[in-house]
Amino acid sequence: MSAEVLVHRELGLTDDELDLIRAELQRGPTYTELAMFSVMWSEHCSYKSSRIHLATLPSEGDRILVGPGEGAGVIEVAPGVAVAWKAESHNHPSFVEPFNGAATGVGGIIRDIVSMGARPIALMDSLRFGELDDARTRYLVDGVVHGISSYGNSVGVPTVGGETVFESCYTDNPLVNVACLGIVEHKLMQGRATGAGNKVLLFGSSTGRDGIGGASVLASAGFDETSLEKRPSVQVGDPFSEKLLIETSLELIRRDLLVGLQDLGAGGISCPSSEMAAKAKVGMDLSLDAVHLREEGMDPFEIMISESQERMLAVVEPRYEAEALAVCAHWGIPARVIGEVTASDRLRVRRDGEVVADVPARALADAAPVVDRPRRRPAWIDGLQAGLPGGDPPDDLAGAILEVLASPSICSKRWIWEQYDHMIFLGTIGPPGGDAAVIRLPEREVAVAISTDGPGRYCFLDPYEGARLAVAESARNVAAVGARPVAITNCLNFGNPEDPEVMWQFEEVVRGISDACIALGTPVTGGNVSFYNETKGRPIYPTPVIGMLGVLDSYRSALGAAFVQEGHQIVLLGSTDPVDLGGSEYAKVIHGTVAGKPPKLDLGAERNLHALLHAAAKQGLVASCHDLSQGGAAVALAECALAAHFGFSIDVSDVSPQGEPHAALFSESPSRVIASCAEEHVQALAELAATHRVPLGVIGVTGGSSLDFGTFAIELSELVRVFEDTLPKTLSASMDR
Repeated sequence: MSAEVLVHRELGLTDDELDLIRAELQRGPTYTELAMFSVMWSEHCSYKSSRIHLATLPSEGDRILVGPGEGAGVIEVAPGVAVAWKAESHNHPSFVEPFNGAATGVGGIIRDIVSMGARPIALMDSLRFGELDDARTRYLVDGVVHGISSYGNSVGVPTVGGETVFESCYTDNPLVNVACLGIVEHKLMQGRATGAGNKVLLFGSSTGRDGIGGASVLASAGFDETSLEKRPSVQVGDPFSEKLLIETSLELIRRDLLVGLQDLGAGGISCPSSEMAAKAKVGMDLSLDAVHLREEGMDPFEIMISESQERMLAVVEPRYEAEALAVCAHWGIPARVIGEVTASDRLRVRRDGEVVADVPARALADAAPVVDRPRRRPAWIDGLQAGLPGGDPPDDLAGAILEVLASPSICSKRWIWEQYDHMIFLGTIGPPGGDAAVIRLPEREVAVAISTDGPGRYCFLDPYEGARLAVAESARNVAAVGARPVAITNCLNFGNPEDPEVMWQFEEVVRGISDACIALGTPVTGGNVSFYNETKGRPIYPTPVIGMLGVLDSYRSALGAAFVQEGHQIVLLGSTDPVDLGGSEYAKVIHGTVAGKPPKLDLGAERNLHALLHAAAKQGLVASCHDLSQGGAAVALAECALAAHFGFSIDVSDVSPQGEPHAALFSESPSRVIASCAEEHVQALAELAATHRVPLGVIGVTGGSSLDFGTFAIELSELVRVFEDTLPKTLSASMDR
């Protein structure tokens, strides 16, 4: 076997892909070319297994200014006001090195937003870990949370919310998904290298050997016993350099000095140079002698695929070259002109005058093979869905409520979000922990609401229904604060795409997202796919994380989850089906089972509820609102009381006349919220609900020091103890900080 064959396999390329590369070049590739193809044709960069499925997602709408294919999606939220919104995953690096893996995930998504000409103003995270009784899981939680907080706090972008879930399937494959919101300050940028003769400007941190092979070796393969040896493939971040890079980029844009801009992340210099050239149907000539390096003796291939952080690539007209370099110097950011845009279609790379790579830009950026992988519905899923969903009544209903509230996925995440500075820029309306974060846009009345959701357990039971429920819940979360859902970004986290059962799950999830987004009017603006989230052949649950963006005409109408005043009426909007316990938190925590079918979603009812909540918030008819999802009414009511610091009295039979009390309280039927309102507003709210065809029932009243369910009560002080203590007690026992 030739050395070339051995090399391409080491780089993650298949034999068939090597044949395609030879056909594109009409010769054998150089080592540098082979390395460039290995990252650009990797699963992580090329989406070769997912592209045909992603093409079915709706991506157009009246508010969509930029859809999939650029650094981030851009949405018009008010006349002349646009925001950039994007989510990315950094799962594999965070397993290998949790602090730097999570930190550089934050840095990468921030640069995606900046590349669109937007100032980053908010971050959210969606995290998945194994069970907390595992020592390495506790180590991962500590490292990931501190990586996110350290980078986000230092760079000056608030982390305003998110979600954290604990399931055994994520033990060896944590998910670290980060979303970022930015506001377009001056003009919209895109990653295009138009204009032959224009200069190619590399600015930001120097290039080193950190992150080499991150896209092709680390993020495009599963894990095994040797996974922890991949630490060299994890990048190291510097948030203070990133802060300077943000200001440099935005000033270059404000002065109208740039033709195109793209960040350097996965794939290193190879990625933006080939993609920017391919989009503009031009070429580039690059000189690696001009690249500022932090290490001696770097080979050309290392320079081209290094994933060193805090770097951007820009295209500048020659007349603005000196001014652009001066702006970089003003901010203390190293910058070099490393090449020129050409009228050809080729990306040529030189080192010491010698051509080390000469390839069509299109071949790197767009010609990766599209793989239509086999799909097969798992034989085991019928038995799983036919299994008992865990709906038997508990011996002690009050005890069951306390046990569910103390479970790691439900309990207070205060230990996490108190480490995040969520008030930078002073635009955040309310602390983390609610249904959605509300961000007032600078110097404007308009606000946006953002939320992330990813019910992996539902998708395990039924990928199609689970994906529809994911979109619906994320939309309901922004509707619960009074916003109108308008667009999503996503992170699609799955196991090995070479497994037909995994690809069936993926296809079903994409189909579910598409159907839900069409029905709810929330097009997909972009996102990412993370495959190979499995270790030793055990995949994670199929986990689509949906980042929903909603719009409020005025931040003043935003609602919170906390009951506002004692003596208010508690209203349940939506219908409760007591059989909706398949995949529920109650079934998992109390009965230790994940089986049955997930709740059935009526997208028409969901859409009606969103419209009602938006109208009720604008008219000031409700004082508080909280989505019902994990844990059902029992958890939602408890969270409303915990946030308010006073209790309530309800009649469980008013939640659902059918079924037993535990089923009424723990059912996870979708399209429901708990609202509170002054008694004088109940009639007007009921009339508005009838107009929108949303069932309404008054189930109780706020006030008191306990949670009174009619036949039993729980003292609020006891609830506080179990809800707040789980994470800090469990984690502090194993951390030496």
